[in-house]
Amino acid sequence: MFPAQALAEEMLLRGWRVKLSTDARGALYTGGFPHSVEIVVETSATFARGGALAKLLTPFAIMRGVISAAFGMLRDRPDVVAGFGGYPAIPAMTAAWILRRPRMIHEQNGVLGRVNRLFVKKVNQVACGTWPTDLPGGVTAEHTGNPVRATILERESAQYMEPGEYPMSMVVIGGSQGARVLSDVVPGAVALLPDTILRHLRVSHQARPEDLDAVVKRYADAGISVEVEPFFRDLPRRLTESQLVVSRAGASSIADITVIGRPAIFIPLASALRDEQTANARGVVEAGGAYLIPEDELTALGLARHMLSVLQDPAVAITMANASKMQGRPEATEALSMMVEELGTVGLAA
Repeated sequence: MFPAQALAEEMLLRGWRVKLSTDARGALYTGGFPHSVEIVVETSATFARGGALAKLLTPFAIMRGVISAAFGMLRDRPDVVAGFGGYPAIPAMTAAWILRRPRMIHEQNGVLGRVNRLFVKKVNQVACGTWPTDLPGGVTAEHTGNPVRATILERESAQYMEPGEYPMSMVVIGGSQGARVLSDVVPGAVALLPDTILRHLRVSHQARPEDLDAVVKRYADAGISVEVEPFFRDLPRRLTESQLVVSRAGASSIADITVIGRPAIFIPLASALRDEQTANARGVVEAGGAYLIPEDELTALGLARHMLSVLQDPAVAITMANASKMQGRPEATEALSMMVEELGTVGLAA
């Protein structure tokens, strides 16, 4: 949702009317969208969830969503339809293809998702957030980067404060799917850090609601100052103030971290079907802006060693922060919006 929100914000500034098409689940995460964005909830589904009956009904749910989206587009005649992947995008993208509206997709990850792979040869333009992205033969794409929200861009110029003998901050973010492993391992890793660091360190840790009490207890048992929440609404501020970020390697998280420019330890989600999170992190890791620990190699001791290498050595931390910053693409939203405007102009001319 974050790249879609960023594009919506920019297109509104450029005088466009913006409508968001999603499903009921996606609509739960639209709170950050500007109020002037019209949100339309269409029926969609995936074969990857639910039991046998749900899978049997999936095609019918998608068909209802496509028909509804098509009627909506016949009324609105959108100049451009931009898809950001995931099964909530299926109805609108299918309707746009049937009605031959100018259309494009944006792929956040270094490996195409299943829905974007379905449409990649059925659109006029392909934008990629991670480079290189694994694309089918014959498909060309533009590397725009991953758009970030305005609240991240506002902090793009914030200077990094290296670790030292003063209050320091570590941010731990895992996303809804990947948070549990971090909740199990990170508190124990932090507890292994020397007292010379712990006396200055505070931790902001995102955890699943059902894990909150257990995570708080793990930190409390080690005497570590921590704030634990399911979601930090002021995450841009916390990233800005941090000396180190421990994160899954989701494309949006990496985009936020690199635009602000902070040292990171990435732990790709092992259950990701195409190992796209490892692909997402590759560029930052190779540039020296982050460490990468595969989930099946994650231990408290190994993670603590990586934490220590950053938090006890200001020179290493500064080098990593600068390398991270060099990988950020704060211009991504502008590049994507220019693609939209160009495609809209071509569509109108046609």
